Amino acid sequence: MALSPQWLDELRARVTLSTVIMRTDKLQRAGREWKACCPFHDEKSPSFTVNDQKGFYHCFGCGAHGDVIRWMTDQRGMGFMDAVKQLAEEAGMEVPAPDPRAAKQAEKRASLIDVTEAAQQWFFDNLRGDDGKHARDYLINRGFSRSIIEEFGFGYAPDSKVALKGALSKFETGMLVESGMQISVEDKAPYDRFRDRLMLPIQDARGRVIAFGGRILESRDGVAKYLNSPDTPLFDKGRTLYNLHRAGPASRKTDRMVVVEGYMDVIALANAGIEDAVAPLGTALTETQLQMLWRMVDVPVLCFDGDAAGQRAAMRAIGRALPMLQPGKSLSIVQLPAGLDPDDLINQRGTAAMEQVLAEPTSLLEMLWLFERDAQSLSTPEDKAGLKARLMDHVNAIEHPDIQALYRRELLDRFSAFAFPKREFTPRQSGQRSDWKNRDRKQPIPQMSGDALGRLRKAISGGSRDALIAGVLAGLLRYPDQIEQHTEALGRLARLDPKTTILVESLFEIAETLDSGAGTAISLEQGLPAPPDRDRYAFLREGTNPVDACAELAEAVTLLVEKPALEAAIAASTARFDSDPEGAFAEQARLRQRLKTLNDRLKTFGRKKAANAADVDIVHEPEDHPVGDLETD
Repeated sequence: MALSPQWLDELRARVTLSTVIMRTDKLQRAGREWKACCPFHDEKSPSFTVNDQKGFYHCFGCGAHGDVIRWMTDQRGMGFMDAVKQLAEEAGMEVPAPDPRAAKQAEKRASLIDVTEAAQQWFFDNLRGDDGKHARDYLINRGFSRSIIEEFGFGYAPDSKVALKGALSKFETGMLVESGMQISVEDKAPYDRFRDRLMLPIQDARGRVIAFGGRILESRDGVAKYLNSPDTPLFDKGRTLYNLHRAGPASRKTDRMVVVEGYMDVIALANAGIEDAVAPLGTALTETQLQMLWRMVDVPVLCFDGDAAGQRAAMRAIGRALPMLQPGKSLSIVQLPAGLDPDDLINQRGTAAMEQVLAEPTSLLEMLWLFERDAQSLSTPEDKAGLKARLMDHVNAIEHPDIQALYRRELLDRFSAFAFPKREFTPRQSGQRSDWKNRDRKQPIPQMSGDALGRLRKAISGGSRDALIAGVLAGLLRYPDQIEQHTEALGRLARLDPKTTILVESLFEIAETLDSGAGTAISLEQGLPAPPDRDRYAFLREGTNPVDACAELAEAVTLLVEKPALEAAIAASTARFDSDPEGAFAEQARLRQRLKTLNDRLKTFGRKKAANAADVDIVHEPEDHPVGDLETD
């Protein structure tokens, strides 16, 4: 859909910004402008201004700034096109359609919304009639206030297969079926989908009724407790979050978005004054729903029941989120006490208990670690190896290279601390062999074998074709306690890149004899040369904080392994061309893009930090000068 700048300018000119803002926030006149406390951050004195003549709002406190469309997307949580359509409707403007077919589809959706809106009004009226008494009693017993019942639009569908058809007789049967209000089966007349159920409208980001959820009032064998509308031209459950049109504005004030398991949980929270909650509709969170949440807040809070099913639901959401993680965008998870849903917790312990739970979420990484650690017994080495493999499978699902590297390091650190807890130091007795990790620091460092020393001397001095390998080897010898931290990554490098196999084996051989507590650089004690580009990497420069040095060294190890891993994956996708050409081509394109990104990172890795450390300009290598073997055509 092409929207020209001229059309958008006319839309902005036809809509009064202050009028739109005052639907949700109170403004006070201040000369030619309006002022208020900013809806985007907490403040006690007004710093938020609205200028209708210029058509923008601005906060001098937090910097929030935008026009009427930006207000609808940022404060109301609507998508761009949804915001444009709603404003255009209010302004009496037609949104340009890309082609006649799209225009016809839009017209059909508008007609179907007439059906669902009429059905909602009928359900709403039924709840207040004689037939709706037992539905009203249910809501009262649940403790829902009258204002909540009105706000969320509860209604009642009578126990009849034709009552809705009679009430909505002005609409054709085909429209009732297409909107999901009736069911059509072969050789039978269409009949009402919802019968003898408490009805709840499902609305889109613009607040329009697009579907329904129905709850039975009495348990019956073989009857589903909850029944939702099917997917229709109006309703796609994987692209809809229940209550988003209300929770969006609320989340701008709380800087939080809570995701619960069902719409009755959303209403229970709203009844307790917690208004920033949404729910998926009968499915696990989808990628589209995650993107919708991240447009609202950086770290949504997922709230699950504390039982095994709740844990599985949390892990399904984590599995969907891992490939999509971006800097600053993540998830946090809270689990309710076992056997309690939000309504139970609030009724038994009060709203404060629910707020306390929501205020102490677990990070995505922590939840991932705890779930896999506790998934099964870890009494044997094989069990522990299984835990490590599961953790690395999750890490490998992360597509962002920096986040993947950080997750790998953090989870391997946790695994090492759990699987190999530090032992108490025992002073060495005369004639007793000393463990290399617990050796008295005053003891001399044993000499490594001549072959291993020669191989490493050649690699570090520039005999290796790969400058990064030389730097990593020198860094690991400078910080020998890190060798064990990166054992798995180095082993994987040796498997993927045969030219590194002997070097990695030499490093492991040295790890058996080197003193991890040595206070000086091991390369100096063993006669190993400094690498040619020592000043490039923080982990090789004198005076670098050891914590910072080890962090950069870990990143370097990750980069070293990632290149051959991507090349192997590209080769595997190429081998699948005969059996799955379309899938293999798409996979190869994605992998090649990741490889290009990796090569771009390798060109600059370490240089920026080196420049900052030296406070001088660094002369970069020419663009066509390869960094060892890590460049590709």
